[in-house]
Amino acid sequence: MSAGPWVPALLVGGVACALLPLWRAPKAGPMTTEIIAKELRAHAPFTAFGTVTGVMIMALMIQLQVPRETSSALFWTCHPIHVLLSALVTAAMYRLHGPAGLVRTLVIGYAGSVGIATLSDSLIPYLGEVLLALPHRDIHLGFVEKWWLVNPLAFVGIGLGWMWPATKFPHAGHVFLSTWASLFHMTMAMDTGANPDAVTLVLIVGFLFMAVWLPCCTSDIVFPLLFSKARPE
Repeated sequence: MSAGPWVPALLVGGVACALLPLWRAPKAGPMTTEIIAKELRAHAPFTAFGTVTGVMIMALMIQLQVPRETSSALFWTCHPIHVLLSALVTAAMYRLHGPAGLVRTLVIGYAGSVGIATLSDSLIPYLGEVLLALPHRDIHLGFVEKWWLVNPLAFVGIGLGWMWPATKFPHAGHVFLSTWASLFHMTMAMDTGANPDAVTLVLIVGFLFMAVWLPCCTSDIVFPLLFSKARPE
């Protein structure tokens, strides 16, 4: 029996409500190349650990012969939550450190969440699917394919960041969500019960790492601060 279209929405709502109390105040200064490089180095271990969890989940799914429909349901749960949290953090960072006008915050928050989450969760995994010639490769653009779920959640996140800017979601949680969304995008492209060879598995791991590392750090920290103006201490 296939899940109705509201199942992912209900899952997203429940998980998001459970995660909302976990946000805390961020601090950031003017953005420089040195700071960007430092942030990328600092977040590489989170990304590596997230990738390991993704490989473990994929191995379990292969062993249990989990159907592609389950991968689809999981992707459409993780990706919208990823967009929500990314929008909240991006808008909050820009609200704290930028000109902070409402229209500018909406533009920066939407582009930094939907745009970069789409790159991380969909575009980079799809590139991997094409290069690996996975049998059911397809590109899933959440803001188009499920516009009624992803776009409203992005604006909810922006609104929360606008109203309560002294908040952020722990970066490790963001990394896990992005890793799993990228993973489920790729497992949707595989045959049920497929057993990839060692080379394919290594390449999937590489794509998972790259799909999360640069985009997640960029959306949380670099992107909003690129448009901010340094404020005197």
